[in-house]
Amino acid sequence: MIGCSLGRMFQVTVAGGSYQDGLTAVLQGVPPGMLLAEQEIYGDLLLRKPGADELSSPRKEPDLPVIYCGLNAAETIAGAKNRNHTNGTPLTILIPNLDRHFIHIEQYQDTNRTPRPGHASYASFIKYGPDDDAIGAGIFSGRYTSTIVAAGYVAKKILKKCGIEICSYVKELASVRCPDVAHDKALEYSERYKKMRCDFDPFYQQVYVNGRVTMEMRFLEKMKVLAEIEQEIDAIRSKAPKMKADAIRDKYGVHPVLNCPDIDAAEEMVKACNKITKTGDSSGGVVEVVVTGVPAGLGEPVFYKLDAELGRMLGIGAVKGVEVGAGFAVKDMTGYQSNDQMQAKDGKVIFDSNNAGGITGGLSTGQPIVVRLTVKPTPTIDKPQKTIDKYTLENKALAAITRRDPTIVARIWPVAENYTAMVILDHLLAHYGYQALKAK
Repeated sequence: MIGCSLGRMFQVTVAGGSYQDGLTAVLQGVPPGMLLAEQEIYGDLLLRKPGADELSSPRKEPDLPVIYCGLNAAETIAGAKNRNHTNGTPLTILIPNLDRHFIHIEQYQDTNRTPRPGHASYASFIKYGPDDDAIGAGIFSGRYTSTIVAAGYVAKKILKKCGIEICSYVKELASVRCPDVAHDKALEYSERYKKMRCDFDPFYQQVYVNGRVTMEMRFLEKMKVLAEIEQEIDAIRSKAPKMKADAIRDKYGVHPVLNCPDIDAAEEMVKACNKITKTGDSSGGVVEVVVTGVPAGLGEPVFYKLDAELGRMLGIGAVKGVEVGAGFAVKDMTGYQSNDQMQAKDGKVIFDSNNAGGITGGLSTGQPIVVRLTVKPTPTIDKPQKTIDKYTLENKALAAITRRDPTIVARIWPVAENYTAMVILDHLLAHYGYQALKAK
């Protein structure tokens, strides 16, 4: 299988599947000297994992990451204080699958002859044959996006040291749209939302805050603890901190379920989505990503244009469209309306608008980069559908499936945020090298 790698200067290769032993992200190009811990990576992973709220699948995967290599296992010399610092070698992050039960495997075995409409199960069977990893959809499952979140978190941490911030949020869900929000307000809201989710995630509290897994433990010691946790998932989940929705709004200033920077719009989104869910169907929407602090000139011409690279987020499962800036709306504009006119003020270039989304000619302009992803409704629904037997090509009826995500939009925004970080960092490393050589 090819197609599981991204990047030139910052390279990420992912592997694994929904019901294999786990998933893996291997990162090359991580600079040395950065302190890194599993707890902070999990802080992003918990944002996309299933079973966290009413808008996600009931699967109970903890998504607990294990850093296998790429960090100093001890101080390189006594007193160096560089244990758990990145050392410049490939960084490998493992995400074991802990919520695998034979009853669910049996359910997939019973239905794998009949592909789910809207899912990759038919096309992947044609491509890979009867040995296609069809249990839980394998690498075509949304579970593989956990590797993107893990790798992208590392990229995002590096970018932050360079003054580049990235945030993402739900812009639209079930045809309810969030009003425009200032980029700095969206970032502040997103940070508060992430803090709330960490505070209320039982695994974050029980495993990391309480020190059940620490960075001082060896790999095999961590795996022993994870094997124990596999048997305690329900017990740990039962210890989740409790707080009423109104109290969460008052304390954190965020919606308790949805990362949308307009709380009233978020509430209407949840209501609209739940209304559709009650009919057995699912909902789609839009995720917006904003990047600030990017220097002008980032990107390459022709095949490696920055906006074209961001367009590769079509590779995220369920994403059916990517637009930059005004995107498809430019079709209704004139050139005068579309152009971002500029002026000089106090020695700086100021733009009157940002219809280009911070990118022209494939190069960043220095303005905020704005990208939106259109997310389709979850293909797995609680309604009978027409399909075929992929072995005999007989026409069949697919029974309703209840273990599903009412919407994927609420879980894709952290994937989009961290995927964007990988693309931006890849180009930033090339940009720094190019600028250094240019100055010689």
